[in-house]
Formats: sequence, structure tokens, C-alpha cells
Amino acid sequence: MARARPTLRDRLGAAAVPAAAALLTLYFGANAVFSETGLIAWGGYRAEAQALAAEAARVRAARSALQHRVKLLDPRRIDPDYADELVRDRLGLVRPDEVVVPLPSGG
Repeated sequence: MARARPTLRDRLGAAAVPAAAALLTLYFGANAVFSETGLIAWGGYRAEAQALAAEAARVRAARSALQHRVKLLDPRRIDPDYADELVRDRLGLVRPDEVVVPLPSGG
């Protein structure tokens, strides 16, 4: 008996599953490389993590300085020099025998 020659429909049916698997593999592979959380984005995340670590260190230093100032204003034992400095700065009070030397801010 002669073997029947496969039709186009038979060939397409046999190729459908491997083609679908190849397309699915290609889709997930492309996502692993090019998505927001893919391999290419890792370099940007590393730089962002370093920038955030530097920002966190800056915030910790600022917080420490503020905690020190709050400690100086503790109502149970306030630092008289610091209180005098704050009052003079906020109210602009100067004694007649004092000389005011303005300093640039931010330093």
C-alpha cells in the first residue's frame, strides 16, 4: 500500500504546537531582557540604588543635626547660649554694644 501524502492541513497542524512553543519562548525571552525589570534595566537600578543610598546618608546627617538642636532645647535643661542665639536670630535683637556681621546663608 502506498502511503498517503500529508496534506497542507496536516502539516500545519503538526507545526502548530512547536511554533506556538517557539513564539512563547521568544516572548518570555524578550521580556527577560527588555522589560522594566529585565537585564538591561539592572544597570539603571544599580545607579538609582547608589543615588538613593547617598540621599539616605544626607537625610541621616540632617536628622542627626536636628536631633542635636532639639536636645539643646529640652525644657528640663535648655542651653542658654543656644536659646539666646535663637531669640536674637528670630527677633532680630541686638544690644547697643554689639556689632552684627551678616554671614551668607547656607554655610
